[in-house]
Amino acid sequence: MMQDQHRGSSGNKVRFGFLSTAQIGQKNWKAIAHSGNSIVTAVASRDVERSRQFIANCQRLAPFEKPPAALGSYEELIAAKDVDALYIPLPTGLRKEWVIRAAEAGKHVVCEKPCALSAADLREMIAACRKNRVQFMDGVMFMHHPRLERIRRVIDDGTSVGRIKRVMSIFSFRGGENFLRTNIRVHSDLEPAGCLGDLGWYCIRFILWALHWQLPREVTGRVLSACEVGRSPLAVPLDFSAELVFGDDVSAGFYSSFLAQMQQWANVSGTKGYLRVSDFVFTQSDLESAFEVNNNLVRVKAAADGQANGDAVAQQTNLFRTFSNHALSGRLDAFWPEIALKTQQVMDACLESARAGGRAVVLRQG
Repeated sequence: MMQDQHRGSSGNKVRFGFLSTAQIGQKNWKAIAHSGNSIVTAVASRDVERSRQFIANCQRLAPFEKPPAALGSYEELIAAKDVDALYIPLPTGLRKEWVIRAAEAGKHVVCEKPCALSAADLREMIAACRKNRVQFMDGVMFMHHPRLERIRRVIDDGTSVGRIKRVMSIFSFRGGENFLRTNIRVHSDLEPAGCLGDLGWYCIRFILWALHWQLPREVTGRVLSACEVGRSPLAVPLDFSAELVFGDDVSAGFYSSFLAQMQQWANVSGTKGYLRVSDFVFTQSDLESAFEVNNNLVRVKAAADGQANGDAVAQQTNLFRTFSNHALSGRLDAFWPEIALKTQQVMDACLESARAGGRAVVLRQG
């Protein structure tokens, strides 16, 4: 079980601290509020007034009985006695230091994606979490949607799709002129992988999931379009495509982009049929979702009628509920850091190939 200093007046609930006031935190604040087994007790920014404003905004959306403390430094949050876990949405270029410092302080970690600048860095981060007996999980929400279990059963039933031959995925959105000029996702010091890290991470994760977490034999990647903004020293991918080759003549491909209009679909093709998900990253409805199998629409209810509202069963709520269950149990689940590392390895190989002009990169297995 969780150590006594991790218990506090909230009882059997994980007490979260937000390390940064990034906008995505508002969505996850709401998720924690509906999880049933976690609360937010502190928010830290380099500017305490920014922390106060973030808390005020979030309390209007989903209030906690006791408003979280507003802190003016990350160090103060790391040292806080009433915080069991940290949600870390800092830019990728800053994450390694704070994940390791959180782990050394005995804090569990939910880390936004991409998790690190390299697989080597992520291995250090995961090792620190393992050494200090804290749970690590990345913030890929679709992994926690009940639809995924249903899709798994269909893919594996041997008749609906048959033997998988090809997996394809696209995740894109059109960022616009202001986005390309000012957003941190096109700043090479903060997010050097650009659209590959921000969007391609999801495509890679779905492909690996569909193929039961086997790594590809080789990867080729191409930066189709890139940009350099004035404050960014290197070009950042805006359009990226990749081809992945697995054993048994299985292949996969994906495309991620900050320039193409919004798409978020995945397709699994096999010897007997196909399965298509039109909204694999963000479902159109938290209460009911769907996917297509050989022209037949399969609807998936997240909860029985009248049993839950959308917030309570949303995939982001399930993420924090699952994570908190692991933290409260005291039994670490190695699955989550393992799949984060595999995703990072494939992303790194895609970027390495692209930087080498599309040369195939062979991945070490095991």
